[in-house]
Amino acid sequence: MLQQPVKVGPYTLPNRLVMAPMTRSRAQAGGVPSELNAKYYAQRAGAGLIVTEATQISPQGVGYVHTPGIHSKEQVAGWKKVTEAVHAKGGRIFLQLWHVGRISNTTLQQNGQKPVAPSAIAAKGESMTADYKMVPFETPRALETAEIAGIVEDYRQGAKNALEAGFDGVELHGANGYLIDQFLRDGTNQRSDKYGGSVENRVRFLTEVAQAVVDVWGGQRVGVRLSPNAAFNDMSDSDPRATFGAAAKVLERFNLAYLHVTRAGPGETVPGGPIGADFFRPLFRNPIISAAGYDKAQAEAAVKSGHVDLVAFATLFISNPDLPERFRANAPLAEGDRATFYGGDAKGYTDYPSLEAAMA
Repeated sequence: MLQQPVKVGPYTLPNRLVMAPMTRSRAQAGGVPSELNAKYYAQRAGAGLIVTEATQISPQGVGYVHTPGIHSKEQVAGWKKVTEAVHAKGGRIFLQLWHVGRISNTTLQQNGQKPVAPSAIAAKGESMTADYKMVPFETPRALETAEIAGIVEDYRQGAKNALEAGFDGVELHGANGYLIDQFLRDGTNQRSDKYGGSVENRVRFLTEVAQAVVDVWGGQRVGVRLSPNAAFNDMSDSDPRATFGAAAKVLERFNLAYLHVTRAGPGETVPGGPIGADFFRPLFRNPIISAAGYDKAQAEAAVKSGHVDLVAFATLFISNPDLPERFRANAPLAEGDRATFYGGDAKGYTDYPSLEAAMA
């Protein structure tokens, strides 16, 4: 079933394998994608859909070294190289729009400013500074109500820039403890204005950002990623079914290309139990992508269940650039070198051979 075509927005994709967004920290100075990045994505153009690594919408949105942006002319030009390379191989590629919120530090912010968040609550754990030191997460500055509209506009401009760069669509990163997720969950959002308190208020920021991006692209070329089970980046919610159910109902109004949800991983405990794609299926009419730790058999079963339309693979796409072909041929899968997942050069990035090359 993974090899069957599927309609996503205006596109008929050749298979149901999605290359998941993965931070690889290989952008050039200024967050500009390079020819190396273009080669990496083009090698994986056999995926039904590629979702790029998370890409900051503004200098304020950065949270890690060597991650790409979509807010300067140079970044747009760099991404054009990527989209042209993928399209030359017949692939489809969406850009993931990102603002990390509190998961940053002053060394990565302009003029040494504090990271921003819905509320002044520090995450437990550590972040990496611009000079590669690990330090405890800082207490962020709570955004003023009047500032939030400006961040929504940053998302709108990022969407416009992605259109200029030649992408086929965009995905909002509403997962993994970054800014949109921080507004959604009551463990990080303790505001008393119209963006906090009730579920309806906590969903407001996601709603406004989605509207801004849909205004640029139309709903059918916009996806959203949510992580209802994830505790990554010290995230929690007292009633995730109410929170993410409300988010799904709001997103349903936009007639989006897809909803991209991560399933519970080992050791992740969720109030009320894990939330799977079956929870979202009655709430969202369009395709659902499920992600997190799938192998081929699990992915086939997920699609067969009817709750999932496509399955996203992360690390398997790193070490198997032609993953759909390997699945089709029931061929062995190469192991990835975790030491080269983040940062560096071509090693562990573009030097994994295709099945044909490996056999030769």
